[in-house]
Amino acid sequence: MHASGTFDVKLAPQSPAPGVEPAALGRMSIDKRFHGDLEATSLGEMLSAGTGIPGSAGYVAIERVTGMLGGREGSFVLMHYGLMERGTPSLRVSVVPDSGTGALEGIRGELTIRIEQGRHEYGFEYELP
Repeated sequence: MHASGTFDVKLAPQSPAPGVEPAALGRMSIDKRFHGDLEATSLGEMLSAGTGIPGSAGYVAIERVTGMLGGREGSFVLMHYGLMERGTPSLRVSVVPDSGTGALEGIRGELTIRIEQGRHEYGFEYELP
């Protein structure tokens, strides 16, 4: 099955946990609103690292998505793995196995993200039992 639409995202810098020495990594909270075939909200966290080479960086993130997908209500978790190698991006966003709840139990899939002129769009290829 395929879902598509847009999303709004707010990222907010977070401080390291009390008593933990900073690791020279960026830490952000994620707050998203999905529109279209997926009508949902998500909350999550992201860790990022830059390098001394312009255009090279990486990030990982986990977010819990809660809402309606294809007329089914529930939640699932997305895991992000993103790299930028000297300006060339790669990104994989996967549903964490067995993270689906409610009518989305058993969901599997991959989400793609496209950003054009500040507009965030998603494509979501998924399977449900």
